[in-house]
Amino acid sequence: MATINHLPFVLKLVTVLGCGLVAGVFFAFSTFVMSALARLQPQQGITAMQSINITAINPLFMTALFGTAAACLFLTIYSLLKWHQPGTTYLLIGTCFYLVGILVTIVFNVPLNEALATVKPDSTAGAELWASYLTDWTFWNHIRTVTALVAAAAFTLAIGS
Repeated sequence: MATINHLPFVLKLVTVLGCGLVAGVFFAFSTFVMSALARLQPQQGITAMQSINITAINPLFMTALFGTAAACLFLTIYSLLKWHQPGTTYLLIGTCFYLVGILVTIVFNVPLNEALATVKPDSTAGAELWASYLTDWTFWNHIRTVTALVAAAAFTLAIGS
């Protein structure tokens, strides 16, 4: 019975860690990875980012990204069932922010990645796409960074409540 009582705490802790981990990955891209790629010739930058986009789709990163989203959904259900419990507002805020970041990923970053995957790195079209890709992808990644970080803070406050 004690294990069942600890389940909400463990789920909150795992969610805080997941949000923080994802925020860190996004933060790294926003603060130095994309800047480093922008310093390369378009052909090199495109080739590097195409490789990053392929290797990012792996079980560990996908579990961190989407497993955290699943944990958020469970915490939303828990919050709605236990509305009177301290910290439920923080749980709902954290979930909303994290899921907005996932939505940004699906609606903006993934289509940009898919467009980049189809260009030839040494083409004029590739160089033109790369110029807008750097700006657009990084802008949306900043949004994802902030949403994951705010979510981590909200879930941390929920644990402390």
